[in-house]
Amino acid sequence: LRFPQKLWKMLESGKFQSIWWSESGKCVAINKDLFEVEVLGREGQQVFHTQKIKSFMRQLNAYGFTKMQWNFQRSASLPEFLAEEVAASAHSQILYYFNPSFNRAHPWLSEACKRR
Repeated sequence: LRFPQKLWKMLESGKFQSIWWSESGKCVAINKDLFEVEVLGREGQQVFHTQKIKSFMRQLNAYGFTKMQWNFQRSASLPEFLAEEVAASAHSQILYYFNPSFNRAHPWLSEACKRR
């Protein structure tokens, strides 16, 4: 299978806790630390031909995925700001990647994901 098909199959399998569809189904969400252990660190059962997260991210980029930045609006009050800071810190371990041809609601579009 090509990289996009492997990625799609992984997302749809439900076997992995480290990678999932975003709520909208338009982005791939990856818990970086967990992904390194759960997917890239697998002995003898590798899904992708790499053990490094940077190589995996290069593959995503090569197939037209772009990293999404999530901007949090901060509250003016200190207690609310501190609570939001904790949530943002936990959220920073999650990477979001978008490709207009990789959409959960339109699986046939994934055929358009070609290596650059």
